[in-house]
Amino acid sequence: MADVNRDNRPLSPHLQVYRLPLAAITSILNRAAGHGMVAGLLLLAFWLLGAAVGGGMWESADWLTRSWFGFLVLLGSCWALWYHFLAGIRHFFYDAGEGLEIETAHKTSIAIIAGSVVLTLLSLVIYLL
Repeated sequence: MADVNRDNRPLSPHLQVYRLPLAAITSILNRAAGHGMVAGLLLLAFWLLGAAVGGGMWESADWLTRSWFGFLVLLGSCWALWYHFLAGIRHFFYDAGEGLEIETAHKTSIAIIAGSVVLTLLSLVIYLL
């Protein structure tokens, strides 16, 4: 039999109703950073393959790696690597039962975001020297 009160029932809350805590956002971003590093690894693998094969493939791989697009992919991959590294350290503490309090999780989330940006900029400065 059909449910006649279907329209009168409350709807389940969604992301438009609730705001995710920063710790949840950084946890999701940690997974995305792990996937984002794949783009940099693919570019690096293409560059190494081009170096091994030589000729036109090397010229294409080197051009792509040195282009503005390649630079953005490598810079994004560098940020993803630092972010994933710092978030991994936090998860080591989580596994030990430390830092699970809401305030501590919020502070470490900010530290991970800021630290990954600072370390990426430091890596960029070292690269440009």
